[in-house]
Amino acid sequence: MFKKMFAKLFSEHTHIKRNKFHPLTWINGEPIIGKNVYIGGFSEVNATKTKVKIGDNCDIASFVSINSADSHKLCIGIEKEIERKPIEIGNNVFIGSHCVIKGGAIVGHHSVIAAGTIVEPGEYPPYSLIIGNPMTVKEYYYKDKLKIV
Repeated sequence: MFKKMFAKLFSEHTHIKRNKFHPLTWINGEPIIGKNVYIGGFSEVNATKTKVKIGDNCDIASFVSINSADSHKLCIGIEKEIERKPIEIGNNVFIGSHCVIKGGAIVGHHSVIAAGTIVEPGEYPPYSLIIGNPMTVKEYYYKDKLKIV
């Protein structure tokens, strides 16, 4: 009961709309989020004015930013608009806490993004292990390790 009341009050007093994940998860725009997805508290999914797609069975930890917008060029006067690029995360992807997924990133299914990783724009194949800052990609790392149950 308290959780629902808190979520309602929090949503009414901030710009954060209510969602099915966690009352302290920011969902902006209209991202496409698959079935059986977990998104932890203090995470952000920003799909404002662009496409963000998260596949089925993804586990997204707390303090993760999936942000299609980059305003640094606007802020310093190089551009007149916020740059926005789509993001796509495949099915069965794990994203550890404190990760940043930048606009233009396409992460293949059954991949793992290790905690604290900053994922740069680019296309990453299925079964990849993406780790670090600057990031390193171990392509197909999990392909032979996956056991179908």
